[in-house]
Order: sequence, then structure tokens, then C-alpha cells
Amino acid sequence: MTARLAALQISPSRIGALVMRYLYLMRSSWPRLAELVYWPAVQMLTWGFLQTYIRGQAGASGLGDALAVAGGTLIGSLLLWDTLFRCQLGFSVSFMEEMWSRNIANLFISPLRPVEFVAALMTMSLIRMTIGLVPVTLLALWFFGFNLWGLGFALVGFFANIVLTSWAIGLAVSGLVLRNGLGAEGLAWSVLFFVLPFACVYYPVAVLPPWLQILAWCLPPTYVFEGLRAAIVDHALRLDLMFEALAINAGLIALGAAAFLLLADSARKAGTLLQMGE
Repeated sequence: MTARLAALQISPSRIGALVMRYLYLMRSSWPRLAELVYWPAVQMLTWGFLQTYIRGQAGASGLGDALAVAGGTLIGSLLLWDTLFRCQLGFSVSFMEEMWSRNIANLFISPLRPVEFVAALMTMSLIRMTIGLVPVTLLALWFFGFNLWGLGFALVGFFANIVLTSWAIGLAVSGLVLRNGLGAEGLAWSVLFFVLPFACVYYPVAVLPPWLQILAWCLPPTYVFEGLRAAIVDHALRLDLMFEALAINAGLIALGAAAFLLLADSARKAGTLLQMGE
């Protein structure tokens, strides 16, 4: 294993040092930590109480049980969507920390390799996502009786594909910010909301017009949310959906990595690494 890492010139110590830098930044500022839990909790409670109200109103008409299942898919979809958003944001914000501190040029002239930089960003995205996700899933269980972890093995496929998609988007967005400067940082917060209507987070693909369904099936999150609905409503594990999403994610990760490396090389040649203003 060590020989392989040496051949690739990858240093786990450099990756670990960069991860420690980001952890020290989080530890030194409690608002950074609070923000990781605050927004997911607010969204989950808002949508959760809304579906509780709707279910209560529909109870008299005999639709209570059906809406209870629909409410479960709503909360589950919300938690997985926020996992995707927070994981991508964890990747991009860690990258943005270097931009805001005007430290990116120092990293690129250090022995740190781009692959090590990306590995550290991926690690931080997982850490930030975990800090935000675990308390919110416990709140969902406490307030609404929805146990996301009760999905078992299916949850592994959901999380794996969600994380891979977030990394692919994070790579592309970070490359664009690196090349175009902080004027493009808004993409880190907004790009996923373009995907939201077509990923069928809160409704099945069949709701979309036929021509939009083609676009929806090109997005890995669509397979995840369809798989979630199958697991909750039909109690079925759709491995076919998970493997199809995995195949698309493999292509997206390759494209994201290529885009990041090309944009980083372009920024180096254009001299924009030393001009990180708006």
C-alpha cells in the first residue's frame, strides 16, 4: 500500500495536515459548527410539522394512512437532499476558506499535490456532513418517529451515490471559482438548486413531462430518491437504481476531476492564482 502511494506521490501526512487545518478553523468558531446543524434542523422541523398538519386534517377523510407514508417519504427525501447539499457545500466551503484567506497560491507552490488537496476537501465534506446529519436524523426520530437509519442496507447505496454526486459538483464548482475568482463563489450555494426540480426529490419522475424525464434520468440523485420511495412505500430494495446511479456518478467524478485540473492549470497560466479578488 505504501509503495503504491509512493508511486502516485501521494502523502497521507499532507492530506491529514490540511484536514487538521480545516478542523482547527471549525473548532475556533462556534458559529461555523452551529451553522452545520441549524439550517438542516430548521428545514426538517418546518416540513415535518407541515406534513403532520396535513396528515391530521386528512385523518377524518380516511386518507391518514396514505398521507403518513407520503409524509415519511417527504422527510426522508428532505434529509437525503440536505445531505447532498451539505456534502457539496462542505467540499466547496473548505475550498473557499483558502480563497477567502488568500492562501490558495501558497498551497499551489507548496509540495501539496492537487490530488492531495482534493482528498482533503473530500474528507472535510464527509466530516461536515456527518456533524450536520446525525443530530438532525435524531430530531426526525424524536419529533416525527421517522428513523432514517432503519432503512438499513439501502441507506448505504443512497449515501454512497449522494456523496459521489456532491464531490463531482464540488470539483467543478471549485475549479470555476479558482479560474474566475470570488465573483463566481455564488455557484457553491446555487448550483444544486438548479438540479432540485429535475432530481425529483419530493415527487416521482412520472410527474414530469416526458421530455423532462429524459433529463431527470441523467441525474444520479433521481435514482436515489426513486429508490428511497421504493424502500419506504413498497419496502423494496432497488439495487438496479443504485448501480445505475453509481455508473453515472463514476462518469461525473471523472468529468469533475478533469474540469478541476484543467481550470487549475488555466488559472496558473493566466496568473489568476495571485489575484483572488472579486
